[in-house]
Amino acid sequence: SGACPETSYIFMGDFVDRGYNSARWPHRITLLRGNHESRQITQVYGFYDECQRKYGNTNPWRYCTELFDWCPLAAIVDGRV
Repeated sequence: SGACPETSYIFMGDFVDRGYNSARWPHRITLLRGNHESRQITQVYGFYDECQRKYGNTNPWRYCTELFDWCPLAAIVDGRV
């Protein structure tokens, strides 16, 4: 590993239950969809309920899960930075 922006990173899913984070160098970050980004798992582990509790409706949950549908399921790593 190394410091950004000299190093690229792949985050392999499970974003919804890891807390607030942001990326300063988005061109060096690849987000892959994990099992925690499925509608079923987000409901089982509380993301659905958290959205309902915080926002009074499930629209944020719906928007997030629609976004997760567009996340890639895999990445090709060729060894170049």
